[in-house]
Amino acid sequence: MTEARKPDHPINTLFTDRWSPRAFTGEAIPEAALLSTLEAARWAPSAYNAQPWRFIYARRDTASWLPIFDTLVEFNQGWAQRAAALVVIVSAKQAVFPGAASAAPNSWHSFDSGAAWASIAFQATLSGWSAHGMAGFDADKLRQVAVIPDDYAIETVVAIGKRGDKGILSEGLQAREMPNGRLPLTKLAAEGRFNFGA
Repeated sequence: MTEARKPDHPINTLFTDRWSPRAFTGEAIPEAALLSTLEAARWAPSAYNAQPWRFIYARRDTASWLPIFDTLVEFNQGWAQRAAALVVIVSAKQAVFPGAASAAPNSWHSFDSGAAWASIAFQATLSGWSAHGMAGFDADKLRQVAVIPDDYAIETVVAIGKRGDKGILSEGLQAREMPNGRLPLTKLAAEGRFNFGA
């Protein structure tokens, strides 16, 4: 464990072992292994058990890969090309809540889908894979190529792969290819009221 990954309080090492590399080996992921990762996400918590998340996946060297890969910004294409799979996480903006007869806006759809993303990241780590979520993609193009309805929000695209040697990355990315740290808990948690300063 690096100093940057030393927790302030005792936690399971899963939380410090998980990080988001960009160097991948290019090794293919068996569909069963990918589906196990998504299975973990299926069990994420959600408000009213609405389960707003949906996963659109593409394994490299399949017909599904290139249309999704092409929606990534050039920077992300540079390293994600060696990922084993890309997973688009979308979330339903509406849900039928308990006791209701019709769908209504779900204010928690993105929050809940974040829990699903975390489950993907942790299950990937437990299974010997790595996951890296991305914000750099053309959302309009992705919506078109993946046929995503307007009532679903596009949350992220996740690259999954086996961690590789950072030497395959550009010099600038090599310098960043390491587990990063976090703000101390004292800057993130306060009892009773918001007390974090500007």
